[in-house]
Amino acid sequence: MDKFWGSNFSNKALKVRPSPIREMLSVVNQPGMISFAGGMPAPDVFPVKEFHEGTEVFLRDGPSLLQYGTTEGFTPLKEYLSEWTAPRMGRKAALDEMLLTSGSQQVLDLMGWAMIDPGDYVITEDPSYLAALTAFHNHGSRFIGIPTDAEGMVVDMLPEKIEKARSEGKKVKFIYTIVNFQNPAGCTLSLERRKKLVEISNKYGVPIFEDDPYGYVRFDGDHLPSIFSLDQEGGVIYAGSFSKILAPGTRIGWCTGSRDIIRKLTVFKQSTDLCSSPISQALIYEYCKKGYLDAHLPKIVADYRAKRDAMEDSFKKYLPLDEVSWVKPEGGFFYWIHMPHIDAEDLFKKAIEKKVAFVIGAPFFANGGGEHNARINYTYSTPDTIEEGVKRLGEAMREMLGKA
Repeated sequence: MDKFWGSNFSNKALKVRPSPIREMLSVVNQPGMISFAGGMPAPDVFPVKEFHEGTEVFLRDGPSLLQYGTTEGFTPLKEYLSEWTAPRMGRKAALDEMLLTSGSQQVLDLMGWAMIDPGDYVITEDPSYLAALTAFHNHGSRFIGIPTDAEGMVVDMLPEKIEKARSEGKKVKFIYTIVNFQNPAGCTLSLERRKKLVEISNKYGVPIFEDDPYGYVRFDGDHLPSIFSLDQEGGVIYAGSFSKILAPGTRIGWCTGSRDIIRKLTVFKQSTDLCSSPISQALIYEYCKKGYLDAHLPKIVADYRAKRDAMEDSFKKYLPLDEVSWVKPEGGFFYWIHMPHIDAEDLFKKAIEKKVAFVIGAPFFANGGGEHNARINYTYSTPDTIEEGVKRLGEAMREMLGKA
């Protein structure tokens, strides 16, 4: 078979990077396994009944919805999003400043097509969203990692990093940041750092990719202005998604930015999938226009806050507190724990024996690191399951530390 395939693969195929999380699903899906590994919303909070009501749209507009749609997206849904996101964006975006996509994951891929040539550099947080690193890598990107702390990316490091890269002849194409309840670190970029990030972007002419799938899932504190709203020069593209605020099976996301970048992304989308599903877009619009999204968000927030609190309490109860540290997330889906004297890969093997799974930290670092970190999801499990899973995880840690 190699004479047909192996010798004919493209350079991209030979260098393609699979997702470690997807690769580990066979292990995680063992009977009796408690999984903190995925980043999935809880299915019991999906608004099945309300979403089903929208199917009546087929009786009215079925023939058009079953036809190809426009690449730019379903106009009524774009108009709704322009209005609904205006408080966060600082203004109503024009329709030609928006593109509806097949999940916000597609925005990552389209940015790769539009912005990255092999050997170019993308600045990311260290750690960063694994699927973003994978998407950019598969387009030939290299990475400059900026450390994070409780206030998000340490943006003061950016000028030196950009100047050094340029002095070495490297092309820095954009800065990628997950501003709210970052995946995996759980931190939120502070307002002061957001403003400084925009200043640096404008000074050096490096655009910002603001990825915000979790921003509306805030448990504590006040919503912070988006980076998009702080920028007056058109250097920010913002990506959002219905996956975390409605359901991931809808596979619809969106991005907002200057007409220049939106047009480029649209052209590449034309050759990628022609258009996102008109059926999904229409069903989402029917759901949203009835006010169901605004009514549903508080339910999600309350459910996930209770689970976050259950995990926080379980950590304090069962983990070896002198050996483990974490930042309590103000929203989103994840805890990020640091274990300076525990190798996360060894802990994973020990935890699997005890039927509890998590994601090791190393894959979230583009250039190495994270050997002593773990990402722990709390949204999918029930509070009782969370407590039992953390108890098992704590037992595994203590055994590795000789404290069992």
